[in-house]
Parts: sequence; C-alpha cells; structure tokens
Amino acid sequence: MAALFGRTARQALCRAPNGVCCQQKANFSFKKLSTGKKVGLGLLGATTAGAVSVGAALQYSVSAMDLILHPPHLPWSHSGVLDSLDHASIRRGYYVYKQVCAACHSMDFIAYRELVGVIFDEDEAKAEAAEVMVKDGPDEEGKMFERPGKLSDRFPNPYENEEAAKAANNGALPPDLTYIVKARHGGEDYIFSLLTGYCDPPAGVDIKEGTYFNPYFLGGAISMAQALYNEIIEYEDGTPATQSQLAKDVCTFLKWTSEPEHDIRKRYAIKFFALMALITPLAFWYKRFKWSVVKSRKIVFKKY
Repeated sequence: MAALFGRTARQALCRAPNGVCCQQKANFSFKKLSTGKKVGLGLLGATTAGAVSVGAALQYSVSAMDLILHPPHLPWSHSGVLDSLDHASIRRGYYVYKQVCAACHSMDFIAYRELVGVIFDEDEAKAEAAEVMVKDGPDEEGKMFERPGKLSDRFPNPYENEEAAKAANNGALPPDLTYIVKARHGGEDYIFSLLTGYCDPPAGVDIKEGTYFNPYFLGGAISMAQALYNEIIEYEDGTPATQSQLAKDVCTFLKWTSEPEHDIRKRYAIKFFALMALITPLAFWYKRFKWSVVKSRKIVFKKY
C-alpha cells in the first residue's frame, strides 16, 4: 500500500507542469510560495504520511501472520525483581515430573546432587537416587551391570535412544525438559498454558489421528496427549492436586531446572545494591575531599 501511494504521488507530480519533477524547467521555488500555501503543503504531506501509516497498520492487523494463541502473562510468585522461587512448589513439581512427565520426557542435564538444599536434604536425595537402577560398567569381567543410583548420577532417560522415543510417540521426539522454559517463547507462561489448554478443535479444523488440539501450540495439532488431570497424584503436604496446581508446580520446577542460579543471582543483587548504597556516598565525599584543594586554586598568567 505504501508503494502504491508513492507511485501515484510521483506520477501526479511528474504530470504537473509546475511540479517538483519539473522544478528546474519552470524555475519553481518553494521560497516564493505564500505562508498559507506552505502550511497547506505541509498539512497535505502530514495527511498523506498518516494515511500511509494507517493503511500499513490495517494491512498488518488483518493479515494472519501466525496461527497461534499467545499465552497470557501470569502473576508468578518469583517474577518480581527480588522474589525467590517457591521451594515447596519446586518439590511438588518434581513429584509431578517424576510421576507424569518422566514417562516420556528426559532431563539429561540435572543430577541428583543438585536437588540437595533445594528440594531434599542430603539423605533424602541419596534415597531418591537409590530408587533408580543405573547401568554401569564394565566390571572386572568386562560386563555391564546395574547398580542403585548415586548423587552424581543424572536423571534417567525413559528411552534408550532417539529412535526408540520417536517410535513410542507416533514419530514425534519428546523434547528434553531441562531448559524448556528458556527454550520456549513465553517461558513458564507458555508451558502452563500449553498444559492446561487442551480442548476440542473448532469447527472446520481437522486433526489427524494421534494428534490433539491445543491452541497454544504452533499449528494447533500436538502429538502429546493431555497429561494433567485433577487428582491424578496425591501431594504429601496435602495441597489439592487440581490440574492448575499441578501445572503451576511443574512449571516452577522447570523454571528452577532452566535457571538454577535464580535465587543466588537475586541474593547477590541485594548484597551488591546494599554495598553500593554505603560505598557511593563515601566515594563521593572522598572525591570532594581530595579534589577540594585542586579545584579551589586560582591560576593566573602574568605577562612579563
């Protein structure tokens, strides 16, 4: 539309006998115009620019740029500048991942030792790791063997390899969830909306067999079935395990796995600004004190 306006204006000016394109031949000078004509030309230019802008905005608003429903911004308890993660929610979210998400999704970059001091104490983390049998070896006879997990072991992968994962999920590879919050636009808002956004497809939308409709997923058709329902697990602390509570807790847990330094960074920020609040006035006073003699001198040049 902007190109159309430009071509029309250029053709009109070139056809005019005293137009801008014929400025040299007609000896036309903008300075010779009266003040009223100058104001009129200015208003005409501003109106044309406004019309082009409105046209471009309307063109963009009615065009289907992407077929996706953007998630709303949710009031997370850790979204503030100085707010820390809810560690009780992280603990509940770990159990949601363990009992629901770990059946399909891996978390290859988190070891059980990282749970110490965040979700469990050391003894609880050791007991949690010992529940998993880890393939290790070779032994003295050159054979592989299985042993109980240790704190240094990473979370187990539900599949032997990527091909086995694709075969079990209709050809779709379940993504690793370690950094999924950082890897998706919208972060935990997107993950929460995706987990709670399953619904029937609208009229005229056909979903292939083995896929499910979710408006927050690009294209609407997602291979992952709805995983969270009310009361599918029971929290040890008695929190009602509603679908939204399950989604909120697992999103908080995934926020921690994507950004384990979250609380430490904000704690250092508090210390830094508190220290700067003390140091800045002292530095300012010391600068004034050291330079007071120099800046109060008067240099006079004498001619001999």
